[in-house]
Amino acid sequence: MSENPQAPLAPVHPITREHHGRVFVDDYEWLRDKESPETLGYLEAENAYTQARTRHLEGLTEAIYGEIKSRVQETDMSVPTRAGDFWYYGRTLEGKDYGLSCRLPVDAAHDPWTPPEIPQEGEVPGEEVLLDLNELAAGHEFFSLGASSVTTSGRFLAYSVDTEGDERFDLFIKDLATGRLLEDRLEGIFYGATWAGEDYLFYQRVDESWRPDSVWRHKVGTPQEADVRVFHEPDGRFSTGVGATRSERYLVIESASKITSETWVLGMDNPEGEFEVLWPRRTGVEYSVDHAVVAGGDRWVVTHNATGPNFAVGECPVGSLPELTGLRELLPHREDVRVEGVDTYAGQIVAAYRRGAIGRAAVMVLDEGGYTDFEELDFEEELYTVGVLGNPEWRAPVIRLSYGSFITPTQIIDLTVATGERALRKQQAVLGGYDASAYTAYRLWARAGDGAEIPVSVIHRADLDTSRPNPTLLYAYGSYEASTDPAFSVSRLSLLDRGMIFAVAHVRGGGEMGRGWYDHGKELEKKNTFTDYIAVADDLIARGLSAPETMVAEGGSAGGMLMGAVANMAGDRFAGIQAIVPFVDPLTSMLMPELPLTMGEWEEWGDPLHDPQVYDYMASYAPYENVEAKDYPDILAVTSLNDTRVLYVEPAKWIARLRATATGGEFLLKTEMSAGHGGVSGRYARWKQTAFEYAWAVHKATGRTA
Repeated sequence: MSENPQAPLAPVHPITREHHGRVFVDDYEWLRDKESPETLGYLEAENAYTQARTRHLEGLTEAIYGEIKSRVQETDMSVPTRAGDFWYYGRTLEGKDYGLSCRLPVDAAHDPWTPPEIPQEGEVPGEEVLLDLNELAAGHEFFSLGASSVTTSGRFLAYSVDTEGDERFDLFIKDLATGRLLEDRLEGIFYGATWAGEDYLFYQRVDESWRPDSVWRHKVGTPQEADVRVFHEPDGRFSTGVGATRSERYLVIESASKITSETWVLGMDNPEGEFEVLWPRRTGVEYSVDHAVVAGGDRWVVTHNATGPNFAVGECPVGSLPELTGLRELLPHREDVRVEGVDTYAGQIVAAYRRGAIGRAAVMVLDEGGYTDFEELDFEEELYTVGVLGNPEWRAPVIRLSYGSFITPTQIIDLTVATGERALRKQQAVLGGYDASAYTAYRLWARAGDGAEIPVSVIHRADLDTSRPNPTLLYAYGSYEASTDPAFSVSRLSLLDRGMIFAVAHVRGGGEMGRGWYDHGKELEKKNTFTDYIAVADDLIARGLSAPETMVAEGGSAGGMLMGAVANMAGDRFAGIQAIVPFVDPLTSMLMPELPLTMGEWEEWGDPLHDPQVYDYMASYAPYENVEAKDYPDILAVTSLNDTRVLYVEPAKWIARLRATATGGEFLLKTEMSAGHGGVSGRYARWKQTAFEYAWAVHKATGRTA
């Protein structure tokens, strides 16, 4: 292939779009036709061009891939988790892309809540392999496991698989007593499956726009055609979910939009009964429930925002429902604390909440007299993440926690509630002599144009000379109230060890600073997300930590829209912009209610189809529509052909328009032809993809090709 290949130029097939008297001529909307040979040919040409233009990075990509692989303990296993009479755990094997799901029976001779010590290699007496995902993935370019749910008795396993990347799953039932599959097969369903005893399975289906709109009941041993729809949500803004309380006393259906929710319940012992609503939906009110038994009585423990935007936790008897504002308070609403939810057990409740841009956890003991106070769990690091992990057992006296930070590999900790004792069950292995003291992570604050203080996480080697500008990767997401919390990354070490700073801009639209932080970065205030990110970049430059010629921007999905907006608004701050499955044509998508997710997204972005003010606001920032004839930084967009969340057509159109319009900058598009929103499947393929993306970022920030 030529050393200077010609960039593909997408043909122009103009389509005129008109709404509210506004006219937009879209030259590249024809790329939406996924089956068209012209579309597929163009995507393949872009892939070939990207490969040619990044050939000089192959050595660096392979080096980073080798580093990632060398740090990972490939043959490994998770800490066993007790459910019923078994300990369940996962294994990974060197050379295998996917894991194994296994279990061992609980040994009556040992403490019933202390996980058994299981060797990583060699035969384990009594071990049962429930699923070998490598066998299920064989012959498929893509593989993803959806549901994996075992009955309380431990006899039946329901699992679902997606072999296209489009998040459409087929579910199977395995009799673990015989190792054989039952004849039951549920096709084209959504994530998840919930057992009611051994005879009934509840699951979700989707509508034409791939919205989970209904819950169905399947009786084991009957065909899917005989399944019964037990709940349907006609409002296109709402999506459904089904599950069970940890006590296994109730089945729970939740229907929720971005700002409103409603919960329906049914006794687990009556699976053919009718679900009953708890609190009927009221616009702007969100709530979720869990079941507790306190002083011998059944109670609902409710997380809700009826008394304030940052949520509170209250409780009431199961048979007597006051207004949400009349619940007995367990955690009152606070302006500086965003309550995110509770996990309820027979003897304790664990609350998750966020204060000072850090996610925290607290434990309340349930004793004979009722509730005690919540006590917060303390940790030493400034920036950390703690969460409740893998605790299916209602009667467990132990809470399993996951703890980690930007520089501390993930730890699995068992907390004995009665004594407060913490037992470290496992720490993520990092091979090659990792030394946490060689790295540092800290918090900075940048000031936005309107005075808002934006938290910024900064990670780099402790010996880095920060008296001069350094190559920097600045990451952000900033939508859906999602928070980018401190987490350890093996692959990130390849950036840090090459002298790069990794920074996270916790911009508005995310959830780090409470519900208000989200509210002021959505709908008609969405531009705050973009200007916050630019303010962080400017702050890093002003502090002398980085410089425009050494800084690379990165974001994915909704964070990819942020990348597109920043490219238009402040591209001169960056040497390169990396956009992963980027949502860069949001106005077109929000004008098409037939697309997956669109109607439910109107409460995030606004409804431009029916509201001209929203149309004009979105048109003023939509990345695709605002491409200009000016110099841009180099841009790499990565997408997947079968993505149902952010369709491949968005980055394809964006790159085509950039190449036809911009006066400077190199624009690359890489499309995975057999993958979905999460990218390629299989851990080795994912590591290679990460290595490629990091190699591109390292090169743009440092000029290095090795």
